[in-house]
Amino acid sequence: MSRVLVAMSGGVDSAVAAALLVESGHDVTGVHLKLADVPLDQQVPGHGCCTLDDAQDARRAAQVLGIPFYVWDLSEVFRTEVQEPFAVAYATGVTPNPCVTCNERVKYAALLDRARRLGFDFLATGHHARLRRDGDRVRMFRAADPAKDQTYVLYVATADELAHTLLPVGEMTKDEVRRQADARGLRVAAKPDSYDVCFIPDGDTAGYLADRLPTVAGDIVDLSGEVLGQHAGVWRYTVGQRRGLGLGTHERRFVVDVDAVRNRVVVGPRAAIAVSWAELGDVTWIAGDPPTGPVEVQVRAHGRPVPGRVVAGDTSGAARIGQPRSGPRARVELDEPVFGLARGQSAVVYAGEECLGGGRVVAAERPAALADL
Repeated sequence: MSRVLVAMSGGVDSAVAAALLVESGHDVTGVHLKLADVPLDQQVPGHGCCTLDDAQDARRAAQVLGIPFYVWDLSEVFRTEVQEPFAVAYATGVTPNPCVTCNERVKYAALLDRARRLGFDFLATGHHARLRRDGDRVRMFRAADPAKDQTYVLYVATADELAHTLLPVGEMTKDEVRRQADARGLRVAAKPDSYDVCFIPDGDTAGYLADRLPTVAGDIVDLSGEVLGQHAGVWRYTVGQRRGLGLGTHERRFVVDVDAVRNRVVVGPRAAIAVSWAELGDVTWIAGDPPTGPVEVQVRAHGRPVPGRVVAGDTSGAARIGQPRSGPRARVELDEPVFGLARGQSAVVYAGEECLGGGRVVAAERPAALADL
């Protein structure tokens, strides 16, 4: 019997994860994390997380299962490691992925570390991914339910962290998870999934940033340098964006570059956002070494992976989202282009169903004309 701490978000996946572990004979404790400090009048039922309803749902599930339950306040860690870097990233022309950062800095660096210091053998979550233990080695594979697969946001976990992780619902479809919850009398069986950035429950990222970043107007230019219009802050834009440019033309233009230093946004045709290679920083390889054979690279949470290869880089410093950090680098080369890849996005590497690791984009292919602007 192992001591297992289950991170219970208040959703159906983590509730069923806890139930399965209890029924397997483990000594299970539930914990709900207070992360984003969302005011009561801004909490939207069914959106975001860390609401009073979520905490109550988690507590009720723990009561049904008969397990100890606690609420841990990690809001300070979440603020300094996720929320503040999120705003800084946009201010510097970078497109962050806060879910990846949260898994790395909060759920693993903070939560798992605390769990191990308290004597727990494992941390369990309701993430949809599959872990396989081959002797001392732990490998991560896509979830049984492709539509719910979350390996893209879990690639940052190290081999040691995965060795102390349990993902009980990774072998189940979402429909099966809901059936299992209903069979156990868990009220969250029909609770909707949340797809929002948890600390922006209304989904208005621009509004969230507008409250935290200055609005400094600048030029929107094309690849020849011609001024086409004005922007109200570079943080309102991301590479690949087409809507909301306000250029008053029927010509399809996309954001090609967000230049925070020169306070300008560069736009161009779709061909100008095609990317066939990217440099990655803060690279994590679950097996410890980069893959040497053909791989597939996925650059969005539910995007289509494309074939390519990894060229290992040096260990010089790589820019982290919003702040510098030393870390290994690598280069991914793609056999077919992806469109609209921005600095800060994660590129995750797979061999079939197995997630091998990945890193954050620190540079990517851009039109040669950008160098002359």
